[in-house]
Amino acid sequence: MTRKIILDCDPGHDDAVALLLAMGNPNIDLLGITTVGGNQTLDKVARNALVVKEIAGHPEIPVYAGCDRPLVRPVEVAEVIHGSTGMDVNGVELPDPSTALADAHAIDFIIDTVMSHEPGTITLVPTGPLTNIAMAARKEPRIVERVKEVVLMGGGYHEGNWSPVAEFNIKIDPEAAHIVFEEPWPVTMVGLDLTHQALATAGVEAEIKALNTPVADFVVGLFGFFREAYQQNQGFTDPPVHDPCTVAYLIDPSIVQTRKAPVHVELAGALTTGMTVTDLREPADDTCHTQVATKLDHAGFWNLVTEALKNLA
Repeated sequence: MTRKIILDCDPGHDDAVALLLAMGNPNIDLLGITTVGGNQTLDKVARNALVVKEIAGHPEIPVYAGCDRPLVRPVEVAEVIHGSTGMDVNGVELPDPSTALADAHAIDFIIDTVMSHEPGTITLVPTGPLTNIAMAARKEPRIVERVKEVVLMGGGYHEGNWSPVAEFNIKIDPEAAHIVFEEPWPVTMVGLDLTHQALATAGVEAEIKALNTPVADFVVGLFGFFREAYQQNQGFTDPPVHDPCTVAYLIDPSIVQTRKAPVHVELAGALTTGMTVTDLREPADDTCHTQVATKLDHAGFWNLVTEALKNLA
């Protein structure tokens, strides 16, 4: 069954792979790409989204720029992980985009798309800070009951990266994350506990490189820079490719195991701001609208990515 999605992102190396997976899999209908300040400033990540769809050969998919800063906190970017452009690559020259950003604001595109489709048909897939999604829910509250589900990359029930207990996307705009998690729509948190299993190993990279296409070369270039950044800054031998895990879950839920559990975002902790506090003490009851991703089928996940890259070639 084809899933209609809006991918709200801040490309970003792993966001780029999520976009390629969405564009290259026939079971995903990518209605539009919305961008948010996160891994780098809004102007840079919006341009990166245009570059990715250029490489993928999908100029028809619109890209909408959204919020350039968190709701109440100062701008913070992840240059140590994603580089000065937000999507630095090794050994690949990126094309200039042949298309421009759409005129509308990302928030308005999200609202208009959800309101113009039948209820329960649009899935929101945020892979950056949750500013756009929170603002859309506040500007037009009726979208909450019409969205099929929100499948987001962010948080972690046992792991953090931007602090000991908080993940980057949640930590830099926790107020937005609080809004998204507290609204009653179904939310799947694909957090670090899951995405740290999505390692781009040497074997994975070799399989993608063997495709010998411009799209594959681009991904190998992404992995090259990403690997060095993670080795230098977070002690990983191979980089975890977080964001496409959300799209993989929508394509084949058996690849990502989940567990229903209440999730709340800490806003006031001196040491824990941005923590996604997840109650795993007992089985959640039927009123719980949040779930967390727990276990990844590594081989199945990378098979989906590789097949998508083949399709784009």
